[in-house]
Amino acid sequence: MATATKDYYAVLGIKREATAEDVRKAYRRLARKLHPDVNPNNKAAEERFKEVQEAYDVLGDPKKREFYDRVGFYSDQAFQQGAAAFTDAPPPPSSGGAPPPGFDFSGFDFGEGAGAGRSFRDIFSSIFSSRPAEVEVPSSDLEYQIQIGFWEAIRGTVVRLTVARQIKCPQCNGTGMGAGRGVCPECGGKGQVTQTAGGMKFNLRCSTCGGSGKAGAVCPRCHGAARITVQEPLEMRIKPGTREGARLRVAQKGNWGTDGVGDLYLVVAIKPHPIFTRQGDDIYVKVPVTVAEAALGANIAVPTIDGRAFVKLPPGTQNGQRIRLRERGVVSAQHEGVRGDELVEVNVVVPSNLDERGRELLRQFEREHPQDVRKELLAQAAK
Repeated sequence: MATATKDYYAVLGIKREATAEDVRKAYRRLARKLHPDVNPNNKAAEERFKEVQEAYDVLGDPKKREFYDRVGFYSDQAFQQGAAAFTDAPPPPSSGGAPPPGFDFSGFDFGEGAGAGRSFRDIFSSIFSSRPAEVEVPSSDLEYQIQIGFWEAIRGTVVRLTVARQIKCPQCNGTGMGAGRGVCPECGGKGQVTQTAGGMKFNLRCSTCGGSGKAGAVCPRCHGAARITVQEPLEMRIKPGTREGARLRVAQKGNWGTDGVGDLYLVVAIKPHPIFTRQGDDIYVKVPVTVAEAALGANIAVPTIDGRAFVKLPPGTQNGQRIRLRERGVVSAQHEGVRGDELVEVNVVVPSNLDERGRELLRQFEREHPQDVRKELLAQAAK
């Protein structure tokens, strides 16, 4: 990471007084929009993506951001070689030292000589304006959604999928540089160059060869990006009892970067079942019963995820009433040895194909057992 005169705040579209959280949100928004996976074969988006990564590398680090705000530009060389040399008292210019932290560079003038009329900020910026050859790219996590069946979530399964991820370029070993064997013409093979400004001498890493001393072109496989995109097969075991929306982490299967390798997260979506409804580890099912079964009570068969079970309906069971079957639900994936329940909801089915004999029996029943089922409702409405 090294650049001069770039306005990183403008790159991320934020104000200079933005908080660390503002910086992070702006970076994530732009990174999602400009990521090469979202914009395949779009060179403009790829370059913009690199600029956003570069800006976040500086503004996302409190120390680098402080240095950038103070000096007006950022370079790894300036930060490491210049800022690291700050002491409690400024040494003479001939010693190669630099002012202490907090010093206002804009007010420092070197007087006569090479640095006459130029501030320390100007000289620092001119020295560290070149970009080193090494490529620095941050690692990142990946997130994929997988869909499994109702029974696969309950009983467990193995999911096989192909993941597009970025890995270290095997041809250049993540340097972004070609395999040239010649001597770097800039530093003569030393890996360092010497620059003098304002009476100060700086030994800097050569920006042409990145300090290697060798001349090498851009890697032909990754085109200098240091990593390539591959389609990688993956096999993931899904535990019995996995819930809807579960995020399963696969370590170091995200995108490679010079700072490490990100993780892969698989977000589980479960297909619905035509009869059973699942809520957490509990199973819900609606079971139809006849008017006689509900009124008189009955021993009825109901479906469960383990097969058929029998439930005793008490006399006078009402429509919508629920009966709980303990530990007939899903075995929990979060808590070992714990199992949910099944809740059976009674759905009283009123006969619709009565003949005259059946209707007469119901009328006789009404006469012998009169009941005002709406009395309480109407009384409450009148209050």
